[in-house]
Amino acid sequence: MRRHRNVKIVATLGPASNDYAMIRALHEAGADVFRLNMSHGTHDDIRARHEIIRQIEKDLDSPIAILADLQGPKLRVGSFARGEEELAEGAAFRLDLDPAEGDATRVCLPHPEIFAALEPGANLLVNDGKIRLTVQRCGPDFADCTVTVGGTISNRKGVNVPDVVLPLAALSEKDRKDLEFACALGVDWLALSFVQRPEDVIEARSLAAGRAAILSKIEKPSAVKCFDEILAVSDGIMVARGDLGVELPVQNVPPIQKRLVRRCRTAAKPVIVATQMLESMIESPMPTRAEVSDVATAIYEGADAIMLSAESAAGHYPVEAVSTMNNVAVEVESDPTYREVIEASRKASRTTVADGIVAAAREIAETTDIKVICCYTQSGTTALLTARERPRVPIIAMTSLRGTARRLALTWGVNCVMTGALDRFKMAVVNAARAARAQGYATEADQILVIAGVPFNKAGTTNILRVAPCAERLIFATDPE
Repeated sequence: MRRHRNVKIVATLGPASNDYAMIRALHEAGADVFRLNMSHGTHDDIRARHEIIRQIEKDLDSPIAILADLQGPKLRVGSFARGEEELAEGAAFRLDLDPAEGDATRVCLPHPEIFAALEPGANLLVNDGKIRLTVQRCGPDFADCTVTVGGTISNRKGVNVPDVVLPLAALSEKDRKDLEFACALGVDWLALSFVQRPEDVIEARSLAAGRAAILSKIEKPSAVKCFDEILAVSDGIMVARGDLGVELPVQNVPPIQKRLVRRCRTAAKPVIVATQMLESMIESPMPTRAEVSDVATAIYEGADAIMLSAESAAGHYPVEAVSTMNNVAVEVESDPTYREVIEASRKASRTTVADGIVAAAREIAETTDIKVICCYTQSGTTALLTARERPRVPIIAMTSLRGTARRLALTWGVNCVMTGALDRFKMAVVNAARAARAQGYATEADQILVIAGVPFNKAGTTNILRVAPCAERLIFATDPE
């Protein structure tokens, strides 16, 4: 299914989008990747949605990526005897390990690992930062705090600890079970929540054992501080602005977003910008102007993908939300300023033959009348490097591996086409020409550019670039071998 844009759209599935008709409508409206939120729903629910997506993929002959988003460790206060209490600014409030129901002076925080890491002066944010507590005195089983921002605190509200790296594994016991379930199911990407350090990613990668690509969600200040190390061991990144905006001053989030997107582009690893992109469309068929501008900003930055959360999972207008994102993307990418921004921000370290091949491909495509770049890839690396160049012409990734095609559905500008195993470069050119014509990118009168590695079916061998006619008779006439 050809898209007339380069940025990809990730749509979260949920109660508003859990049957064949709706999920197919979302894909046809523009969703390239479907996110399964492991925080909600049973394994049976997740399995049913997975099966529907794969059936749609088969019916439309269109590779679709599935992203399983692990919940991560959830830190929550206990319960209150009256259900909720009002905390006044300046009041004293204690957090402790006592399981007794709380009142206006204290509540249980059943996470000894938090107390082990706290120091006086640390801040704790409750209920997405609506309540702020500052630690005055603490021990292994308590923290005496001052309420610096008051409000209503109620049962089981979440707690964020932005000032310290917690001695918590990124994978809870639930996450480990969900990870194994998702990998056995056959998802393409695993998203890790609340990553703090590269070791969190390494652990998940070991458990996944190559069955899914690993995407790290950046939503804690500690992850921002060691981002380069996390990026190095991740296959992709999600800039999860919701929790970042809770744990950091909100004005810090936009420049962090820009920096992280650029570093991901340089590393040739896909990056998703997520959270509250079209939040008003949960209830309204039309977004706000500010939301449209926010989506456009991520596209101008060169993000690989933009994501819908509750808008498509639980909102009243899921198809309209996807269509809105699609329309904004098409309009932005047709703006001459878009190309100026993308090319001005291109920064790639070219140290390998493959780097030189894809850079040359972009230069040739942009200085001659090339209609499309066709790259053969097994692991996906050649397509990722080609996409890093952000060429002005479309990219077709040719692969014999369905898993590779699905994972690349998250990558900027890459259109995946399945092809049989090859042993001769001439047939690679023929198949590329056929795909370019079938997808409507070129006619027999046009030229295409083909990138491949010989020997075929071996990762890391990108070493051939050829400008070829799109007419098969000319290919055979000029390359009888």
